Amino acid sequence: MKVTTTKLQDVKIIEPAVFGDHRGFFTESFSEKDFKAAGINTDFVQDNHSLSAQAGVLRGLHFQKGEAAQAKLVRVVTGAVLDVIVDIRKGSPTYGQWEGYILSEHNHRQLYVPRGFAHGFVTLTPNVNFLYKCDNYYDAQADAGIAFDDPDLAIDWPVNIEKAILSEKDKKHPTLKEFETENPFVYG
Repeated sequence: MKVTTTKLQDVKIIEPAVFGDHRGFFTESFSEKDFKAAGINTDFVQDNHSLSAQAGVLRGLHFQKGEAAQAKLVRVVTGAVLDVIVDIRKGSPTYGQWEGYILSEHNHRQLYVPRGFAHGFVTLTPNVNFLYKCDNYYDAQADAGIAFDDPDLAIDWPVNIEKAILSEKDKKHPTLKEFETENPFVYG
């Protein structure tokens, strides 16, 4: 597998080896041994799966606060997304910066998202099956987010955000500045 660092501190793109022939392909999507050898020493405890039936579904930007914070390993098994993460760790050299990565059934890329990052994605195709491993369990009391359309972040979503398909919850998240007073994430 190939592991690439990104401009965002501690974030990694993982490209597993894919073996294909006339029948299709085989890939090992996760090996604890290989991930630890690559410096990803995260013990995952929960797998999640979401389906977005239409192109233009925007989910995020989500995270869990406090003791329930989660690192994630995300990938797409059908369709394609622009996956976006924002560093919200106070004191981080990349605090308040975002990056977007195309994850798709064709490129087989995975994204390692450390604790202290807001995470979201927009579907570029219909029928997106999105899988993610988490190193902590879901806790509804710790569920939080920041606004996908925060003007200070100026995320370049590849869809008309006025027409994006959003949950009611995702329409109401605060901006990063508004969240700052309760932000528990500290770098280092």
